[in-house]
Amino acid sequence: MLAASTRAGPSWLRVNKMPALPLVQSTRSNCTPIVKDERIDIRGSGSNNRAMTKPEAVRRIKSYSAANGYVYQYYFYELNRVSLDGGAAGEFVYAISADRGASFGLRILVMQAALDAWAAVNGRALTSSEEYAVAKMRLFQAFDEGVVPLTAEAAREVRLVVDEKNLEDLLNMLNI
Repeated sequence: MLAASTRAGPSWLRVNKMPALPLVQSTRSNCTPIVKDERIDIRGSGSNNRAMTKPEAVRRIKSYSAANGYVYQYYFYELNRVSLDGGAAGEFVYAISADRGASFGLRILVMQAALDAWAAVNGRALTSSEEYAVAKMRLFQAFDEGVVPLTAEAAREVRLVVDEKNLEDLLNMLNI
């Protein structure tokens, strides 16, 4: 059985002005509550903690030395499922920087039709990790080819796509 304290507790514990509730104890052999004359300062409805904002995700900035001599910094930002030209696609957004200063988003679209065609030939679908790896290999390929823009304005016009034409080559780079 729990021993009840006879003190009311420190004054800093009583932070609200609501009436105190009676202390309830129970024993293991008898489930009937035992009500003592003591009071506990708790709010009757919900938590007394303020809502906290969600912390920002910690992103690990990586570097890539491209074949064209540039050293790019990049990190994965988000994945969205989008519709493109009447077909579904996975939009992998990377934040990139060529000058170690300003960074901007670059989208890589992995077409669902290409993934479905590959799955039909190989008897299994790509996992989400493999799909992410394909998008990342397409990013590296764009870095090496020098087609990655150096400004945010130019990045809006660039369309990097993984489709039936280049999916198999990207998977071969990954030994899949």
